[in-house]
Amino acid sequence: MSKPYDILKELNQQALRAGGEKRLEQQHQAGKLSARERLELLLDEDSFVEIDRFVRHRCQDFGMEQKRYLTDGVVCGYGTIDTRLVYVYAQDFTIFGGSLSATNAKKICKVMEMALKNGAPFIALCDSGGARIQEGVESLGGYADIFLRNTLSSGVIPQITAILGPCAGGAVYSPAITDFIFMVKNTSYMFVTGPDVIKAVTHEEVTKEKLGGALSHSTKSGVAHMACDDERHCLQMIRELLSFLPSNNLEDPPRRPCQDDPRRQDAELLNIIPDNSKKPYDVKRMIHAIIDNGHFFEIHPSFAMNIVIGFARMNGQPIGIVANQPDVLAGCLDIAASVKAARFVRFCDAFNIPILTLVDVPGFLPGTEQEFGGIIKHGAKLLYAYAEATVPKITIITRKAYGGAYDVMASKHLRADVNYAYPSAEIAVMGPEGAVNIIFKKEIEEAKDSETKRQSLIEHYRNTFANPYKAAELGFIDEVIFPQETRFKIIKSLDMLKNKRESLPPKKHGCIPL
Repeated sequence: MSKPYDILKELNQQALRAGGEKRLEQQHQAGKLSARERLELLLDEDSFVEIDRFVRHRCQDFGMEQKRYLTDGVVCGYGTIDTRLVYVYAQDFTIFGGSLSATNAKKICKVMEMALKNGAPFIALCDSGGARIQEGVESLGGYADIFLRNTLSSGVIPQITAILGPCAGGAVYSPAITDFIFMVKNTSYMFVTGPDVIKAVTHEEVTKEKLGGALSHSTKSGVAHMACDDERHCLQMIRELLSFLPSNNLEDPPRRPCQDDPRRQDAELLNIIPDNSKKPYDVKRMIHAIIDNGHFFEIHPSFAMNIVIGFARMNGQPIGIVANQPDVLAGCLDIAASVKAARFVRFCDAFNIPILTLVDVPGFLPGTEQEFGGIIKHGAKLLYAYAEATVPKITIITRKAYGGAYDVMASKHLRADVNYAYPSAEIAVMGPEGAVNIIFKKEIEEAKDSETKRQSLIEHYRNTFANPYKAAELGFIDEVIFPQETRFKIIKSLDMLKNKRESLPPKKHGCIPL
C-alpha cells in the first residue's frame, strides 16, 4: 500500500479511537454509550455518512496546541431512519468532555444548514461539559451561531434533541428551541447553573438529579418531553417519533398501510363516561379505542397530566391528539396544561398534522396561584394556537365544555372544521349548581323550602343546557353522534378535509402572548 493510503487509514483509525480506550471505558462505566455507538443505534444499519472527520481545534492557549484530537469532540453527518434522510450530530464526551469549541460549532452549523437546505429532520445527541473554557468568547459565539440556525429551522424541519449526559449553561438553549427533548434517567442533566453555583449564590443545597435530572424536567419543569429508561430506549423512541412526522413543512406526514377496519365500532366507548357527570374517567381508554390498533405515542406523559397530547394514526394517517383528562384535576385547564397543549398544537400546525381534540373540561383551575402565575396569559396561548392553526381540526365534546374553556378547546368559533358531540355533552357557561346559585339567588332565598326550590331549578337548568342540542341548534355542533361511531366519523372527516386550504392575513408574524 502506498504512503498516501497509509496516512488516510491511520487518520481514520485515530478518529474512530476518539479520546482513547481508557476514556471510552470510563464512558461505558458511567452507563453511557460512545458517540458512534449512539449513531449506530439511532440510524439504519450502514447508513451513516460522516462529515468533517479530520477537523481539529485551532486553540493555541493553555497548552491546547498539544492536544489536537480528530473530530474535535463531535461526530457530524447524515444517514437514514426507516430509509428517510436525517442529519445528526453526536457530542463525544471522551474528547475534551464534548465541550464546544469554535471549530466544533462550525461542524454542527454545517450539518444544520445542510438539513435546512435539503428539507430533512435534524437530530442532536448531546453529551457535553459546555463551552470550552480555553477558547473564551469564541466558544460562546459558537453557541449563538447554533441558536440562530435552530431558530431559522424552527417550523421548517423537525428538530429533536436527546440529552445523553450533562448539558449546562448556555448549552441548554439549543435543545430548548428544538421541538422535542428526550432525556435518560440517572445519566442526563440539564441546568443553567449547577448545584455548586446555586449553593454559592443562594445557599440552597440540591443534587444534580433533583435540579436537572430527567425526572425533574419531565414531571416538574416540562423541559423534557420524555424520560427514557436507558440510551437504547431513548434512541428507539426518537425513531418511533419520526415515523409520525414529515421531513419538512412542505410535505405531508407519512401514511402507513392500515389493517384496522375504518368502520370498527368499539362497544367500550358506551361505558367509559360515567352516568354521574362528577365522576372521573381515563380519557386514554377512549383514545386507545378509536385510533389504529390502539397505538398512541404520548408526548409529555408525566407533565401537566390534566391534559393528554400525542400522536396516533387514523386509517394510516398520522394525527395529533389533544384531550382533557378528567382523571386529573377533573380535566381543568391550568398554566402547565395550557402551555403544554399550545406548543403541541403549534407544532402539528407547522408540519401539516391534523389535530383531533377530545373535550371534557369544567373550566380553568381556580386559585391565587394560578391567577398570580398568569393563567390569563398562558391560557390565551392555547386559544391563540388553535385559532391560528390552519390544518384540519376535528373536535369531539365528550362531556363537559364549560365557560371560556369551551371556547379555548378548538370550538367552532376558533375555526375548527368539524365539531361533534356525544349525547352526554354539557355545553354551558358553568355547571348547573353554580349557574342556579347566581341566576336564581333571590328566588331561592325567598322560597319556603329553599333547598327543594334550588334542586328543582338545577334540574331545569340541566335539562336546558346539560346536553348538546342547544349548541347543535345554533350550528356550533355539526352533529351529535353515538360514541361507538367515533372512529369512522373521524376518518370520514379527515378524508373530507384532505385538500383543505386556509390561510392567515398577510403579516410578518403574530404576537402570541408569551
